[in-house]
Amino acid sequence: MMGHELREFVDRVMDRRAIDEEDVKLLQRDILNDIVVTRDIVDVLVALDRAVPQSAPAYADYLVALVVDFAVWENRPTGVIDRGKAHWLVTTLSAGEGPTATAQRIAFEIAREAEHCDEALIAFAFARGAAKDVVRAGIGGGAPVWLAS
Repeated sequence: MMGHELREFVDRVMDRRAIDEEDVKLLQRDILNDIVVTRDIVDVLVALDRAVPQSAPAYADYLVALVVDFAVWENRPTGVIDRGKAHWLVTTLSAGEGPTATAQRIAFEIAREAEHCDEALIAFAFARGAAKDVVRAGIGGGAPVWLAS
């Protein structure tokens, strides 16, 4: 379920068709800081990545860190991407016209960080040279993003 503040954030961003640095700070510090992240929230944020034509690089960095943390470490079983999680992730990340560069990066980073990863997500992460495309575009080369606690 999506909270009122997140719903307002999504509406505002969709109206402007852009996510700027201040939006990322607001999302990280005020909206998602004290709530439990759920699959629904991840689905919404990944959909925003797909739907908003202009977004600050910080949004992609934050989204990757948030989804990796949620999928690998917060969602049980910890450290494991089982068949159910892999199916959900592939469905979420590939929706619409296919994965965005950020969605490919999320899949790659989850496959890299998980202690065990279902073959469906591994195949998705490496489909059509996705990992090479991520590295070639320089998308994965930034400094790590730490989630605020």
